[in-house]
Amino acid sequence: MRVLTGITPSGTLHIGNYFGAMRPAIELQAGGDAFYFIADYHSMTVITDAAERRAYSRGIALDWLACGLDPAKAVFWRQSDVPEVCELMWLLGSLTPMGLLERAHSYKDKTAKGISPNFGLFAYPVLMAADILLYDTNVVPVGKDQKQHLEMTRDIAIKFNQTYGDTFVVPEEQIREDVAVVPGLDGQKMSKSYGNTVEIFGDEKALRKKIMGIVMDSRTPAEPKPDADRNLAVQLLRLVASRAVADDFENRLRAGGLGYGDLKKALFEHYWNYFAPYRAKRAELAAHPDHVERVLRDGAERARAVAGKVMDRARQACGLR
Repeated sequence: MRVLTGITPSGTLHIGNYFGAMRPAIELQAGGDAFYFIADYHSMTVITDAAERRAYSRGIALDWLACGLDPAKAVFWRQSDVPEVCELMWLLGSLTPMGLLERAHSYKDKTAKGISPNFGLFAYPVLMAADILLYDTNVVPVGKDQKQHLEMTRDIAIKFNQTYGDTFVVPEEQIREDVAVVPGLDGQKMSKSYGNTVEIFGDEKALRKKIMGIVMDSRTPAEPKPDADRNLAVQLLRLVASRAVADDFENRLRAGGLGYGDLKKALFEHYWNYFAPYRAKRAELAAHPDHVERVLRDGAERARAVAGKVMDRARQACGLR
């Protein structure tokens, strides 16, 4: 079973990325056929500064490796180091109905928020389909926000297979319901575009200020909170603390007597301790940039070995060879 996922280098990674995509993907690498990539082509729809893109790409490489991605168990590469993905995008795009792309929630949401529409933003699902189909992927771990794009990938693969004969593996989605959507500091889905994130790595003082700044209601500490399970700090605490610890704080909040300040202090401490080993590993990796670059180059070679065979099959199927 081949598993594939990628993260776009469009900003600093946060705990929503980690719990929603990175940790599930890293756990799956034990199966020995995991393909993980830095989606730098996708970043071109939102970033036009070349230096910024390079910095984010390097940062994501460090983050993944620090958080447990093992290049001995998984193939890890930069998307742009396998140019076959752009050729496949054209083959797939030539069969993709406009109506399918026009129904994409992500495109409509982003343009509604004022992001200027362009071809890259509109065709994002086709490039995502190429990312997946190029490697004979069986399973794609995705958050709920990417569920529709995975369904579109399946539709595109099926249409190509129906038109030209069986060529691509039709992938399945994998969504972990318990962490598929991680709430941000304002209660919306955690997202860089909403400015409500808690970064995986960053300055301790700034991150403490962020968490202590979570807005709560006006009830006094003594008042019981029967809706304690819906409290934002409790929800985040459940990600970084043991079940027993999270249950204890939730029960104390429900009964009354626990102040919101104490709850947020506990949340910060558990969050900071949870990622402490990863911070140490990241600092070690950052001190050896040549090693990280070598990992990405080796990963690209392994990825291209697979991509080349799939592209030969696709070219033959549609008459380009």
